[in-house]
Amino acid sequence: MSLIFLLIYFVIIAAVIEIHVILFHLTGLKLEVSRFQVISLMTGTGFTTGESELILGHPIRRKLAGFLILFGAFSLAVIISSISSFLSDDLKTNSVLYIAGGFVLSFLILKTKIIQKKLSKLFNKNMKRHIQLSDLPIREVFLTDKEDYVMNLHIYEESPLYDKTLNAVVPEYEEREFVVLFIKRGDVKIRRNIYNTQIHEGDQIFLFGSEKTIHEIFQDDINMMENKLESQRHMPINEH
Repeated sequence: MSLIFLLIYFVIIAAVIEIHVILFHLTGLKLEVSRFQVISLMTGTGFTTGESELILGHPIRRKLAGFLILFGAFSLAVIISSISSFLSDDLKTNSVLYIAGGFVLSFLILKTKIIQKKLSKLFNKNMKRHIQLSDLPIREVFLTDKEDYVMNLHIYEESPLYDKTLNAVVPEYEEREFVVLFIKRGDVKIRRNIYNTQIHEGDQIFLFGSEKTIHEIFQDDINMMENKLESQRHMPINEH
């Protein structure tokens, strides 16, 4: 009896996973990313990847993720309890079988194209009504194309950009496939007259545009930043 119960419960878990994979996918998440994140949330392991921002920065996905975390914790307790006690007498396998059937039925319904299309429209409609652009992760706002690229360029005294203006370095910047979002100087964000602002040591320039273009124009500064950051990582603790 205990073996049957566990098999049925594993069917429920598999159905819950597949249902949420479809729901995450309908919110715009890639299918392979959806499956990994659902399993990560369910098991409580591996949910520290950079892709977790896609879940945390999306209100609908956050609600689905909350259910998965709770369901995963509950499932672990049920499985451990079932294995250790070989099922208590008051736990009826028939009831669990009905629950499993309900999840499997829900999964089959969600697999139909009509239901997926309606849910996708509903999710998008809710997003347009209630979600501010600032609520979305940066990937979904800026990185909508393979060529899109965002960089936080750190400036050092040895950087080629140091003590110069962007207008002097890139005189035809208006014709290039990139823009400067802002310059961060300490706690201040410079948004006005950016291209004619003299660059100081310690500035952080936030760039957006074509990855190829950004690397072509600022390659020397990027190399300088990478070398500096690499040397800082390998610096002995007593020298920091």
